[in-house]
Amino acid sequence: MKAKKRFLYLLLGPTILVLCDLFLSDILTNPGARAVGVLLWMVFWWVTRPVHMTVTALLPILVNALLNIVPMGSITAQYFSDSIILIFGSGLLTMPWASTGLDKRVAIKILSVIGPSMRSQIIVWLFASMLVSSILPNVAVCALFTPIAIAMLAAAGITDIKSSSHATPILLAIGWGVGLGGVGTPLGGAMNIAAISFIEEYTGHEFMYVDWVVRIAPYFVLLGIISLVLMLVMYGKHSPLDGTKEYFHDAYAKLGKMKRDEKICGTLFVIALLGAFTRPLYSNLLPGLAPAYIFLIFGCLSFIITNAKKLPFLTWENAQEKTMWGMMMLFGGGLALGRMINDSGAGNAIAEIVSQMNMDGGLTTIIIFTVFARVISELTNSTVAAAVSIPIVIGFAVKMGLNPIPYWFITVMAYNAEFLLPISVRAIPVAYGLDTTKMLKGGIPMTIVTTILVVIFGYVVMQIWPGFGELSYM
Repeated sequence: MKAKKRFLYLLLGPTILVLCDLFLSDILTNPGARAVGVLLWMVFWWVTRPVHMTVTALLPILVNALLNIVPMGSITAQYFSDSIILIFGSGLLTMPWASTGLDKRVAIKILSVIGPSMRSQIIVWLFASMLVSSILPNVAVCALFTPIAIAMLAAAGITDIKSSSHATPILLAIGWGVGLGGVGTPLGGAMNIAAISFIEEYTGHEFMYVDWVVRIAPYFVLLGIISLVLMLVMYGKHSPLDGTKEYFHDAYAKLGKMKRDEKICGTLFVIALLGAFTRPLYSNLLPGLAPAYIFLIFGCLSFIITNAKKLPFLTWENAQEKTMWGMMMLFGGGLALGRMINDSGAGNAIAEIVSQMNMDGGLTTIIIFTVFARVISELTNSTVAAAVSIPIVIGFAVKMGLNPIPYWFITVMAYNAEFLLPISVRAIPVAYGLDTTKMLKGGIPMTIVTTILVVIFGYVVMQIWPGFGELSYM
């Protein structure tokens, strides 16, 4: 980025805050106007990138220290909340996969069923990305699958990724698939944990993961089918790759039988995963053992249990190097921003404005919430979209005397999709050579179709499924 343009973007950020303070204070109150100013400032910097996204995520602390918008303790606490602990713990749990080879075994086993046609390539890469990212962070899945895809393309004689008509749909299937898969379970990414933290605060009860899976499963299936059909229409007629299936069969055969260390890592992950999803069975017996602490406990076992070489699976030095600290801070910044919007009164003020738009909680309301969440997700990432949109949705529903649970689920569906810009998880395939213009061109119809799907599905299930708006403790 040129120095003049960067300086302009740096200057426009705080200018946005000042303008909000001057012109929105009468509508949102002074703290609320400043909170919205911080929101718009962060969105602008996340899009234009005059500084790293992680630096932008620290703005709630920096601005609040100067303007005292809300009590500082409520802001700083978001950077090491239970949600951050869950992300940290799951990272510790999966880090040893790389050293033991379990990560490659899982990925190659999934992909060994791929055939040579472009249709089969799209089917397997899209569904593999969606399914695996439903239980692992999107960034981790994309970072794992993308280099494997690049190796496969190289084996097929394709090295110019940017101009290859074969590479584009494969890398898009991964980049888009991991974003779509995040909605499958609460473990799909930080954005889901953020949404859960807000609904737990509203209800005063622990959110049971099984509630998520039961209500999201029908949408998840429809989303996969419709996304696949659209991708096949756009890219399915490309000529086939040669040797793809054989490449993965050979690669998997070279791994040999599953080794002791792989079995141990896999077992720890499966037990932690089962512990998170069977939480309702023991919540009364162990009220403090929330999923965040289950993953942290089993993640810390990686420092204790030894591998075949009699060394711990994980050392702190290795964990410190591989932990995605920036992603955790980005997530914490999103939560802090959401807290600032809430505690400043901006959320209630915006909900009041929205409530005067002649919305009754019906189709128009669903459309507005869906588009709002999707726009923020596309401009920044789904974590920020969750932190910004969920408090407003809950505030509106409460203000209108509506049950916020169904609107919460619909908003979760809305922000769990990213197609257009090379930011967030989409930056990974771009870093490997994917043409950003092709991503934008293909992403437009994907965005339109999936947004319509959320609106239609949300509206229909609210009419025909009373249990959609209920949770286990209700």
